[in-house]
Amino acid sequence: MLKPDFVLLVSCVDRKGLVAAIATSIAAQDCNIVESAQFDDAVTGRFFMRVAFTAPETMTTDRFNEAFLSVGAAYDIEWNVFDLKVKTRAIVMVSKGGHCLNDLLYRTATRYLPMEVTSVVSNHLTWQRRVEHEGIPFYHLPVTAENKAEQEARLRDLIREQKADLIILARYMQVLSDDICRELTGRVINIHHSSLPAFKGAMPYHRAYERGVKMVGATGHYVTADLDEGPIIAQDVSMVDHADTVEDLIAQGQETESRVLTRAVKAHCEHRVMLNGHRTVVFK
Repeated sequence: MLKPDFVLLVSCVDRKGLVAAIATSIAAQDCNIVESAQFDDAVTGRFFMRVAFTAPETMTTDRFNEAFLSVGAAYDIEWNVFDLKVKTRAIVMVSKGGHCLNDLLYRTATRYLPMEVTSVVSNHLTWQRRVEHEGIPFYHLPVTAENKAEQEARLRDLIREQKADLIILARYMQVLSDDICRELTGRVINIHHSSLPAFKGAMPYHRAYERGVKMVGATGHYVTADLDEGPIIAQDVSMVDHADTVEDLIAQGQETESRVLTRAVKAHCEHRVMLNGHRTVVFK
């Protein structure tokens, strides 16, 4: 299969002739569709589509948008087009647990994740040497009740200075304020264990063990002002049994968290995720 140059994401009310109009507009710009997926939500009546296509060397997102405008207006389409030569610029935030951070750094270095880690921000110094070994800037922003607003202002500065497209909370154990969550809607991905809401707070795997759970899992989702309740991008589980210790549960949980966060980040960076109210459409 040809490697695409651009991705077009489309959302609108479903109408007859819509797909044909989109395909015709793409072809009229001397582009060739190499991948296409669509979803018609029967409950909301919304139509979602992802189209990956090759394009002439002179194509730009601005040029495509200008030519697509007539179709977009005719069908009242909300759309975004992405140049795949431009990698997602991501800031990773971490606390003391480094399993997700290390997986993200490895997957980025091997080009499995089409993103550039512009910096790592942490409220601890635990992973400074590891991060700087990769040649990535590390920012220590310890958070207290007294300085939280000041540190979030610094985070905003870093996002602006680094032109970051995405913020990844790789087991960052501080709650972002409602204001910054609203400002960054659709741009912050978090990971947590899937035992929520049953085992909130500290030592969730210990309490899960005490209850005799038979699986541990993880949820990757966009961050909203509602703590741990944002639109879900990816989930997975690992089975456990009566012979597994607390340490076994923690190890399996951490492995699952790393896997699920990477999957969620990859889908986002490949422009496969579309918001559908409180849910997501995730194209394979």
